[in-house]
Amino acid sequence: MAAEVAPLQQLKLPAGPSVVTAEQKYWRAFKNQLAIPTPTEVPVTHITAPAANPTGDSSDLFAVTAGPRVQIYSVKTRKLVKTFTRFGDNARSGEIRRDGRILVAGEDSGRIQVFDVKSRAILKTWTQHKQPVWTTKFSPTDLTTLMSASDDRSVRLWDLPSSEPTSVFLGHTDYVRSGAFIPGTMSNLLVSGSYDNTVRIWDPRTPTASSSVMVFKHHAPIEDVLPLASATTVLASAGNQISVLDLVAAKPRHVITNHQKTVTSLSIASNDRRVVSASLDGHIKIYETTGWNVVAGAKYPSPILAVRVIAAGSNGDDRHLAVGMQSGVLSLRTRLTGHEAKREAEREKEMQALLAGTIATHDRAKNKRKKQATAVKRLEMVGEGADVVIANDLSRPKREQPWQKDLRHGDFKGALDRALDPTSKDYGPLTVLTVLVALRHRSALRAALEGRDEISVQPILRWVNLHIIDPRYVSICTDVATHLLDLYVEFTEHSVELATAFKALGHRVRLEAKRAQVAVMTLGMLESILAEFD
Repeated sequence: MAAEVAPLQQLKLPAGPSVVTAEQKYWRAFKNQLAIPTPTEVPVTHITAPAANPTGDSSDLFAVTAGPRVQIYSVKTRKLVKTFTRFGDNARSGEIRRDGRILVAGEDSGRIQVFDVKSRAILKTWTQHKQPVWTTKFSPTDLTTLMSASDDRSVRLWDLPSSEPTSVFLGHTDYVRSGAFIPGTMSNLLVSGSYDNTVRIWDPRTPTASSSVMVFKHHAPIEDVLPLASATTVLASAGNQISVLDLVAAKPRHVITNHQKTVTSLSIASNDRRVVSASLDGHIKIYETTGWNVVAGAKYPSPILAVRVIAAGSNGDDRHLAVGMQSGVLSLRTRLTGHEAKREAEREKEMQALLAGTIATHDRAKNKRKKQATAVKRLEMVGEGADVVIANDLSRPKREQPWQKDLRHGDFKGALDRALDPTSKDYGPLTVLTVLVALRHRSALRAALEGRDEISVQPILRWVNLHIIDPRYVSICTDVATHLLDLYVEFTEHSVELATAFKALGHRVRLEAKRAQVAVMTLGMLESILAEFD
């Protein structure tokens, strides 16, 4: 029994360098943007999301601070859940405790208030700060411990049942605008950043609270500090730079200089494998935490004051990219996964088909896929209870194209003419390349090119002229051009069309050769320059 004739497979060109990296593709997957303006268009100054709860009872809420209010949103629905407005002045750094039951926020009046999230009742008020309180944060290890940083140049540690601070850290000589607990430490080590250009590490166990255990000096005021989960690295934004501080070596390890204006906010992402920065230049940038290289970025229409990557799920996967802008707009972009991502992709394809006027073809293909899925499911149900189920291949074998049939029957000239015909169904550069490579493998390339007149040779010359500068086509194009020159150059004196086509081909080859020479010269100059730095 004769074997079934399989059609000649089309060639696949080697993949070049991707324009979009895997990281860029990941961050571009944050779509479905929701732009939420604040009620009075006041700037969004803080976005905070509670850390993952070790007990698994994680909060479904995140807080957004803008002007004299703190708004609570749902992580699942992105809808506004509650609004806290019982502030006498602008609110600062509203943060929800990791169990989602308590909210703390500072004020420009110097007051710190603790609220019950469910009833919005005020549970505690501290008035020891005499100037604006810019940072309030809960401890990652103790539900009743929190810290504050104020323009009165102090950092304070609080216990919810107490009316007085448990520790007061004095050492900064200017406004303290940022601070945080260092994770992974049971002693509640603190880090703070001040407008006196210093980052200080505080330890409540030290005898004198006024002395910091470590100080890092910078060239500009500190806008934000971000300790990583390793508890050995702290990031600090000073001006348009971000310094990576090594707490073990007690010195800066790296300086990131990818922003043009002041970096205002920092956030961790991807379970501490990425760091996100936001700046007044309207850009956010994402860094990997090994070599601190930029792996992705995005541009927003207004200066950015706050950024936060909000995680969800038991694995802490990135869910929302929240950005607060000076224009008073909160931008929420959501990364869809699983069935949501499939539905969104199908919706985008349908919309593209509708705009392109091919919705009927799209619907037919969709119905065909549904029928095939139904048939497969029916076969699986029929096979229930059987010891062995053999699935049938429901896909029809591809029909052989006319040029494939000509090639199989030895009509090499006809196969090449059909592949070059722009009215054929599968016309394209890859089809022509497939035919030419197949002819070369059969040692039939010259046979397919000879015996032509000036009209039938023109499509071949045009194709070679178009693709000879492409590195992926240059090998076969040079072989075809050599055969054409050998066969038809003697007829150029009597044919203006042939002479013009060969002149155009020669001009294109000379131009490409000059470009290659310039590239080689540039490479030589670069190598000599780089050699001086080695």
